[in-house]
Amino acid sequence: MNETHSPPATTTSASARRFTAWPLLISASGALALVAAFLEGRPDNDPSFEYPLTAEDLLSIDPLPYRISGALGFVLALLLLVTAAVWRHRVERRFTGSVGASLVSFGVLATAALVTLAYGWRGAIGDYFPGGPEEDTYDLEGLYNYYILTDFSPYIAFIPLVASAYGLTWMAFRERLVSRGLGAAAGLLATGGLVFSFVTGVPGIPGAVVMGLLPAGIWLAFGRSAITMDDGR
Repeated sequence: MNETHSPPATTTSASARRFTAWPLLISASGALALVAAFLEGRPDNDPSFEYPLTAEDLLSIDPLPYRISGALGFVLALLLLVTAAVWRHRVERRFTGSVGASLVSFGVLATAALVTLAYGWRGAIGDYFPGGPEEDTYDLEGLYNYYILTDFSPYIAFIPLVASAYGLTWMAFRERLVSRGLGAAAGLLATGGLVFSFVTGVPGIPGAVVMGLLPAGIWLAFGRSAITMDDGR
């Protein structure tokens, strides 16, 4: 009499299959984004500094953190593109009817483009400000314009990730592809940033959603979601 055999320890039970490596790309992007964003040197870090800011105040800025931030920003843009490509391969192509999965991709791709521009400006400060390799290229007014470009742009660059966060929320509650806990956390973070920005008028606040990348990647890597089921890599 033939017996039906259950698959040997390929039964990779839920506990054995719990970890999936590729979502850690999301976490790595988040960690790098936070380091790049906070590498800056502002004259208002001096307790004695008073507004309004003038061009002469910028002469005290150390350009080195901006050079490092600019370089890390370019690495981040490339890492975001890799993350988007892996997401497309692992998620979008498996769940072709998922609107939320596409929205996640679009947000990450838009962020990569804006990060390239915003952190290019930061790198320019490291290049043109006193102490940089091309410090005599522009006068104070020119340097001041570069500095103003970097006032909020490194944070505004992350705002398309708000769309990605809402994509995760849609995937959780409508499409049941990620856990509801993750979807709820993503939606709350995105909505909180938008509301706070509208109330205060500070444009860069929604970009704080980038802080969610680090825990989101870990959540997907170790948690249970349809997008990582039967995917042990």
